[in-house]
Amino acid sequence: MSNYFMRPEEPPAYSRTYPEPAPERTIHGHPEFQSLRNGYRRFAALSTALAVGGFLLYVLLSNFAPGIMNQPLAGHMTLGLTLGLGQFAVMAVTAWRYVRRMRTSFDPVAQGLRAHLDERRSGQHGPAERDGVRPQSTRGFRTW
Repeated sequence: MSNYFMRPEEPPAYSRTYPEPAPERTIHGHPEFQSLRNGYRRFAALSTALAVGGFLLYVLLSNFAPGIMNQPLAGHMTLGLTLGLGQFAVMAVTAWRYVRRMRTSFDPVAQGLRAHLDERRSGQHGPAERDGVRPQSTRGFRTW
């Protein structure tokens, strides 16, 4: 066995002797986090199903019902062209509903959970971090 990743004073990285975080320290077991995750999954699945379903319906109608899609509505405007342009409206409404729902329902709960986790972590750090002084990150973020 190679000792490439081993240090003499530490057990190997794959060893089971490293302690795992205590269950009360993780946020994944928190009931608010569970409800937040489940609500987000339901909302995302429903939004995705409606948006993709509308687009799939448009494609299927275009392929299998060209007579319906070629019906003129006004001038050169056909039902197919109108439904195709309607896809932009469907995507815009889906994005708008997503942002609105995140801001009103999910973000406040996530911020509360983050504050709760920071509160819990503040008792575990040194006095400088307990006083609100945190070391500055060296990681930079690009702007758009």
